[in-house]
Amino acid sequence: MLTIGNVIANHVRVGGAIALLAGTCSFAMDVPAAHAAGTLAGTDIVNIAQASYDGPSGPITVDSNPVTIKVDELLDVSVVSGNPGDVSASPSATSQVLTYQVTNTGNGTESFTLTADTSKTGDDFDATFEQIIIDDGNGVYDPGVDTVYTAGANDPVLAPDVSVTIFILSTIPDTANDAERAEVALSAVANTGSGNAGDVIVGQGDGGGDAVVGSTGANAEDSGFFIIQAADVSLVKNAIVVDQFGGAQPVPGATITYQLVATAKGSGTLTNLVIADNIPTDATYVDQSITLEGSALTDEADTDTGAFDGSKIAVALGSVSGGQSRTITFQVTID
Repeated sequence: MLTIGNVIANHVRVGGAIALLAGTCSFAMDVPAAHAAGTLAGTDIVNIAQASYDGPSGPITVDSNPVTIKVDELLDVSVVSGNPGDVSASPSATSQVLTYQVTNTGNGTESFTLTADTSKTGDDFDATFEQIIIDDGNGVYDPGVDTVYTAGANDPVLAPDVSVTIFILSTIPDTANDAERAEVALSAVANTGSGNAGDVIVGQGDGGGDAVVGSTGANAEDSGFFIIQAADVSLVKNAIVVDQFGGAQPVPGATITYQLVATAKGSGTLTNLVIADNIPTDATYVDQSITLEGSALTDEADTDTGAFDGSKIAVALGSVSGGQSRTITFQVTID
């Protein structure tokens, strides 16, 4: 029985007559390495069948005509946000960065048009678009080093399976409020064409074949988010008077203990927060009387966070997150 492993059934002349060859039929195929969308566009798949039979003088093998099929380009792309979560931002901040990764998931070298959308619905506010930036390869936005993207002028050209990091720079409006979010989307569209999966663009494939729109429509999008983490501080001051007679009268010689309670408000973090208080007129500072959270601080500008410079006390609180409070006390005597 003749077995045909191809779409071509070969007829071979034997002794001047046309006859199907008895024996076996096999074929060989040259298959390149697989990529994201399979075999590279433009690759020729060559298929040759063989028939063998026993002749009068021994085995005889006959090849079919070769059948060559050129692999079309499959147009596909992936866009994925590169941010681990919402990116913290503050009102009025400029050049705020969101990160994305664009990958050519097709099987041919392809260029892509990039578009940023800062006007997505469903978020709390809209950032103002500044620029799209193409990374130089280190995955970190480097101002003045990375390339500013201009659509149609330097569209990224990606081989199959190759990715590029893209940054979108935005300005945060001064009207944005604490804990509000803004969505910013990046889309990438294959320049050869896009549309419905299976659409054919005749003769435009990489390597000379057709281009076929893949499952992504050759058009992908993903979003990153800014979240406002604003913070400010409330400062409440109280005073307790103890006189030298055991009472609470503010007479000369009485001691005033001032209490300062600083509370960070909002979801952000206050950085380099310093609380200072001038010694009032007609009062004298009590040496070494500064405390922070009940622990004594020295008057000297040394390794702790308190100091007295002769006219005011100051305590450096460093970074204080929203919702946290710090309590400072110090004493003076009434002259």
